[in-house]
Amino acid sequence: MKKIMSRLEGNKKAQIILFFIYVIATSGSLMLAQKSVVAFLLLLFSLLLLYFMSLSTKLKWLIAGVILIVLLPFSASQGPAYESYMEVSTLVGIYIAMALGLNIVVGLAGLLDLGFVAFFAVGAYTYGIFATNQAANFMPFGTYPLSGESFWFFIIAGCLIAALFGVLLGIPVLRVKGDYLAIVTLGFGEIIRIVFNNLDKPINITNGAMGLSSVTPPSIFGINLVYPSQFYYVVLVILGAVIFIVRRFEYSKVGRSWKAVRENEIAAQAMGIHLVRTKLLAFAIGASFSGMMGVVFAAKQTFVDPTSFTLLESITILVMVILGGMGSVPGVILGAAVVTILNLQVLTELTDWFNQLSLNGVISIPDALSPAKMQRFIFGGLLILFALYRSQGLLPAKQPTFDLKELKEEAEEEEIQPVISTAEKNVNL
Repeated sequence: MKKIMSRLEGNKKAQIILFFIYVIATSGSLMLAQKSVVAFLLLLFSLLLLYFMSLSTKLKWLIAGVILIVLLPFSASQGPAYESYMEVSTLVGIYIAMALGLNIVVGLAGLLDLGFVAFFAVGAYTYGIFATNQAANFMPFGTYPLSGESFWFFIIAGCLIAALFGVLLGIPVLRVKGDYLAIVTLGFGEIIRIVFNNLDKPINITNGAMGLSSVTPPSIFGINLVYPSQFYYVVLVILGAVIFIVRRFEYSKVGRSWKAVRENEIAAQAMGIHLVRTKLLAFAIGASFSGMMGVVFAAKQTFVDPTSFTLLESITILVMVILGGMGSVPGVILGAAVVTILNLQVLTELTDWFNQLSLNGVISIPDALSPAKMQRFIFGGLLILFALYRSQGLLPAKQPTFDLKELKEEAEEEEIQPVISTAEKNVNL
């Protein structure tokens, strides 16, 4: 077996052939099975296999784009569970974008944030207020609700407003570290939720605990986006932009500054890194991604209320980052996908299956151990197993490595080159 794997590692053609056979088999089974969670998950698993293949990065992105844009929606559309699959895929994309935003704050900059869902709420309410009649209660001009075309403007607006709130959070916590930073950010998240919950008087802005209903769905070229299969492509475009931006930041001067602050603030400051600016930038950029997805979430659900933005949501997003691997973009993507699919599909399907067996009299499950009640327990147990056996995350962050000999040779060549060019000039003279 080891010989076969070692041969495959160096044989790109064999990898591509086996990969395409796997993709065709899983997509075909998803088309034929009509409703098969296993086939759906196996097709998604092909993206993880693609990550480990010895191909160029551009080719990997191209193949992943074909799978996500064409193959997955087409294969899922052949059965009655099409919208269900697209609903899960859309939520996976939303949580991946938020986890990548939190990864900037926690994974790269080393700032523990337990109130990250507050920025998600800011984005959701930013669109929800103006896409319902609620804005007419305090806006002296304009006609509300706004049309669905305004959704595209509010994606940018939600991004900027959430970034502003990120800066407002960052300013008072600049001198706070570790556990105290976690407590302050936790308090910030709860304050935002409570404010939205009680902002129905004296002027009714958020409609309080009743929430905002009948949010205007987005529209483009006169087509209203109301189905998960339509929102799937919106989320895919935004997610692609988020991944591109995060990857560019990771290896930029700013990204290196974040990592330096994470490792040692005093040493980073001694090397000329502006701590205040660096931390505020991390908070702002991380919050902006969450704000964008909050706008999408409000438009997709057509309902916004404070119960969607509890502390549990913040902890869940933090779990995604830790599970995948703090500071690792591929790891965070995998962690967010695993946690979301476990919560929304795998554990739910297992619960329904056990309930069906219990109703048919195949097995007898005590009420105290009913699958519905044990769902969170199973989820917690799985997280403990991951923490024990993959303490660095599913895909830990890889630091770029350099060959000292090559660097010395390059430095020597750079030193010799001016001498050679000067000698050539003298000869020409």
